[in-house]
Amino acid sequence: MPLKERRFPFHVHISVLLTLLLLATGMVLGFFNYRQTSQIILSGSQQLFGQIIENVEADLQNTYQPIRHLLDLLLLDERIQGSDTRQRLALLPVFTRALNDNPRLSSLYLGYADGDFFMVRPLRNETLRRTLTPPEDAAYQVWSIEHDDSGQIVSNYLYYDSRLNALPTSSNPAERYDPRTRSWYRTALGSNRQITTEPYVFFSSGDIGTTLAVPGRNGTVLAADLTLADLSATLARHRMTPSTELVLYRPDGAAVAYPGLPRQLHRVDDRVHLTPVRQLSPVLGTLFERGLQNDRRGSMRLGNKDWQVAYTELAEGGPNGLRLAVLAPEEELLADARRIRWQGAVLTLALLLFCVPLGWFMSRLLVRPLRALVSEAKAIRNFDFSHPAAGHSLVLEVDQLAVAMGHMKDTLSSFLEITSSLSAEKRFDTLLQRILRETTGFSEARCGLLYLRDEQSGALTPHGLFIDGELQSLAQHQIVAYPAGSEYVPEWLAQVANGGSTQIIDLGFDQAHGLRGLLHELDSPRVHLAATALRNRQGETLGVLVLAHPDSGELPTALRPERIAFVEALSGVAALCIESQRLLDQQKNLLDAFIQLIAGAIDAKSPYTGGHCQRVPELTFMLAQAAAASDEPPMRDYQPTAEDWEALHIAAWLHDCGKVTTPEYVVDKATKLETLYDRIHEVRMRFEVLKRDAQIDYWRGLANGEAVEHLAQARDELLATLDEEFAFIARCNLGAETSADSDLQRLRRIAGRTWQRTLDDRIGVSWEEHQRQARTPPSPLPVLEPLLADKPEHIIERPPHEIMPSDNPWGFRLDPPLHKFNRGELYNLGVRRGTLTREERFIIGDHMVQTIRMLSHLPFPKHLRNVVEIAGGHHEKMDGSGYPKRLKREQMSLPARIMAIADIFEALTAIDRPYKKGKTLSEALSIMARMCREAHIDPDLFALFVRARVPELYGQRFLRPEQLDQVDEAAILADAGMPENEKARQAQRRTKDA
Repeated sequence: MPLKERRFPFHVHISVLLTLLLLATGMVLGFFNYRQTSQIILSGSQQLFGQIIENVEADLQNTYQPIRHLLDLLLLDERIQGSDTRQRLALLPVFTRALNDNPRLSSLYLGYADGDFFMVRPLRNETLRRTLTPPEDAAYQVWSIEHDDSGQIVSNYLYYDSRLNALPTSSNPAERYDPRTRSWYRTALGSNRQITTEPYVFFSSGDIGTTLAVPGRNGTVLAADLTLADLSATLARHRMTPSTELVLYRPDGAAVAYPGLPRQLHRVDDRVHLTPVRQLSPVLGTLFERGLQNDRRGSMRLGNKDWQVAYTELAEGGPNGLRLAVLAPEEELLADARRIRWQGAVLTLALLLFCVPLGWFMSRLLVRPLRALVSEAKAIRNFDFSHPAAGHSLVLEVDQLAVAMGHMKDTLSSFLEITSSLSAEKRFDTLLQRILRETTGFSEARCGLLYLRDEQSGALTPHGLFIDGELQSLAQHQIVAYPAGSEYVPEWLAQVANGGSTQIIDLGFDQAHGLRGLLHELDSPRVHLAATALRNRQGETLGVLVLAHPDSGELPTALRPERIAFVEALSGVAALCIESQRLLDQQKNLLDAFIQLIAGAIDAKSPYTGGHCQRVPELTFMLAQAAAASDEPPMRDYQPTAEDWEALHIAAWLHDCGKVTTPEYVVDKATKLETLYDRIHEVRMRFEVLKRDAQIDYWRGLANGEAVEHLAQARDELLATLDEEFAFIARCNLGAETSADSDLQRLRRIAGRTWQRTLDDRIGVSWEEHQRQARTPPSPLPVLEPLLADKPEHIIERPPHEIMPSDNPWGFRLDPPLHKFNRGELYNLGVRRGTLTREERFIIGDHMVQTIRMLSHLPFPKHLRNVVEIAGGHHEKMDGSGYPKRLKREQMSLPARIMAIADIFEALTAIDRPYKKGKTLSEALSIMARMCREAHIDPDLFALFVRARVPELYGQRFLRPEQLDQVDEAAILADAGMPENEKARQAQRRTKDA
């Protein structure tokens, strides 16, 4: 076999790469040795810390214990109770011997209950001698304070040489020292046992020490000053590295011993005291800022270094003992370990220099096919499935990987192609067919069947059957549905439908209940089946995909594990597509129901406009369908898509959604004086008052003796006139006819009549009405008022927030009246046409403004962005005189112009308006023809509206029979200003019919 075709196992090549493994092993071992060495050193340092602590503790015990024993022995000497200096000097040999035997003793002294004091102090250092200025040969100082018989203080300084020979003395007449005021005296006397003070700085010598005191009889206290200066030297001997920090300190943080600089342990400002530990060095300052815990040992990060820290409490050194802290930098402790590490690194580098050329040479042979596989993988990652496959490799496993990657590329290509086609499908039924076609085609199955689970009932319903790539009839092959819980559901199908895994089974004719028609079609007594569940994101089963193949004696390709795995993956994508389509349909249904709910609520708001929002969409769609089917030039390019129909549907249903803001009493205003009620009743009551006044005047005249005939004639004429005038006002109130100028003049004459009001009209009214009445001063009662009045309180001002700026973002071009309402009686009765005032017409027209503003705030998707324009344009006119934007014909879309015609026709023929009856077809079309001639509606669409017989079709569904009269199309269109065009169309129609 040629060399280039030979294949070797991968372990052969691993042996060549052992040098790299050795290198890695050396690095790991070097690191391991460094870690172990570091741990050993650090562990040894902790043991050394323990020894240091034990040595310092032993040193303290060796310092304090002899002194304690000494004080206990000296306390037994009766001479301590001497009453004067002469008797107490008998203790001088004993005290000097004790001071010489204990070099750390600074002094021995006695304090007495009467204030006497006796102290023996050796003059060991020059600092003390300079402070006390003793004679040149003096070795000891005796300080004696006693009280004479008169109570005067006698203070003397007695000096002795080394042989205890007396030397010149000195006295201090101004002595103020009293041992009874000192803490060592009071504490010892109060505790009745031997005590030890906290370490402090002796003022006279500058040494650091502590005082030990023991109480005796009769208020006598024996004390000794013990120096701790040697402790700094002791700590210095225990330094592990040059930078090791050792410090002995009191519990309050004052340093007692610190190696190297013992004189820096105290300072003088207003008094002499110990230096805080945190001021000795930066690292100690950082340590004490963090705080210490009892008997802590371990590693800490202080500053920019890692330190090994040990801390403990010592019982000796004061009433609360002392504290010892030991710190050593890890970099100095681990210096040897790091040296070993660098030596290992040099050795590793030498091995690396040897192994790199060898490794480079071997990698040249192995990397080439791997590089080809990398390029192929990158192409797959970029979804480039046309990239050439990688070549063969000497490594068997790499060659197998190349083959597997080729299969993977083919599978991914097929999977992405299928999923892309499924995701692009927008119709549900077509989606199901595509799922079956793609899965059966890829798996090479003869037959594919899809069951879907009904969301409501849970029944399994067949939705598609493919045999040999062709869609088949389910009824023809007797494929039945299975109700939920049916006992006839096959076990394999029920198991998959109820959440089970993919089932692969063989079915004979006697077992194929419900599928025998397939066996007949496949011409096989047995079939191989694979049933896979379609599950959504929540794991719920949406349906079952069944693949079938006739039995040929061997396992068909469709049932191979790799094909089943592919089908399972594809079923997941199919389930997501099905669920997405269902969710989309449900959302559309929900939106449509919500839109119709809003429209129904608007219609239900007023009993007189009920059904308007539901009838306009029907009429709009009739005309839109006629426009889409027309081949006339104006409509030839109008070919709406499914999204366009959806937008038109939503716009038609929501075209009057702004009416929710319009007051009902304005929309439903049936008479001119109606507000929340019809104020004609108030006017009637005034006429009743005038008629009662006429009767009263008649009887008053009779009582005064006037002629009966004259009084009766005047009464009857006035009553007849009042009845006639009220009947006239009642007719004007209906607004059924257009008011002439003569009618308005007569109204003003009638309004000139007066009636007498005797009650205050400013009590019992609302706060708002009272505010309006306050514009004018009240009239004294009784007062004569006109029969019909336009009062100042009838004027309701427009709030500032309702005033629309001219540069509003919606492009509204409005001409609002000055006031929001004018409820003046004469003003309302003077409306020439209909029942609405100019203010009320503006309020009704404002529903278009509110519709556009409300819809503009909805986040419509891109294909529904023109809903606002369609719904908000049905009150615009072709000549630009409409509202609310005053758009012209060329500025409006065709659907918006369609809806304008639908809205007008529905309003004219509606039978539920209180102020008019519904027009007949011919009457409504005649009015619209005039509007077309006046450029209010689109002439081409109106002509199509008439020719397509949309009014008749609409009238058969929504109008009363008496409204369905005969429509003369030619006359209507001629009246609309299109006679010649209509004649040509009729001639063309007659020719086509012939």
